[in-house]
Formats: sequence, structure tokens, C-alpha cells
Amino acid sequence: MSVPTTTAPRTAAGSARKDLLRTSLRIDSWSTAFFGVFLLVGAAWLEGPLGLTPNWSVPFGVAMLGGAAALSLIAGYPEIPARLARTVVALNAVSAVGMLVLAFTGVMPLNGLGTAFIVVGAVAVTAFAELEFVGLRRQREEA
Repeated sequence: MSVPTTTAPRTAAGSARKDLLRTSLRIDSWSTAFFGVFLLVGAAWLEGPLGLTPNWSVPFGVAMLGGAAALSLIAGYPEIPARLARTVVALNAVSAVGMLVLAFTGVMPLNGLGTAFIVVGAVAVTAFAELEFVGLRRQREEA
């Protein structure tokens, strides 16, 4: 004898809503890894057009690869721990502010295009922080 189920099938919209945190973490990881490699491979080249010296781009590239690995690990958890997601949101927010400070204080020898490059990066990091925050909030609502 079979027992009818009352659980509605998961819709694509419901699945996307539930997976926003995981998807945001994964895309954040991929984009962070991409830009980390870009900063490492292009370290010598970036100095001319951006004013970003290898003394800055290499350490940032290495740090970004480490961050990308951490994001990937967190996204891979079967259930993403809220404390880790909160940490990611906080670190992204701090990173965005730090990037803006570096862009506008003259600590880095950036030219106009370099400043714009860093500002665009700060905007992207802020967008990821927001997406991950919303995803975390949705995860808590569903729990």
C-alpha cells in the first residue's frame, strides 16, 4: 500500500531562492580566484596601465586565492553554517571598505584607471556581501 505525500514538488524558483547563499558563495569563490590569478599573472603588466605595483598585486593575488579556496569549502558544506556565512559577509564588507581606503588615500601608487579598477572591485565585493547576506537571511527563514 502506498501512502500519498503532501509535499509539493520543489519548483525552480523555490530551489533558486533556497540556494542563493550557496550559489553566491560559489560565484564569489570563482570570481575571487579569477582575479587572484589575474593579479599574479599580470603583476608586471598591471603597473603601467593601473599603477598597481607587483609589491601590491602579488600579495593581493595570493590572499585572493586563499580566500577563494575558503569560499569554495564553505559553499561545499551540505548545510552552510550560519556563523561561517556571517563571517564571509563581514569579511567582504571589511574588504570593500579597505579597498576604498587603499584607492583614495594614496597608500598605493595608483593612477586614475587603477583607482577605478579598485573601486569597481569594491563594488563587486559589496554586491557579493549583499547577496550572501540575503541568502543567509533566507536560510534562517526556512529553518
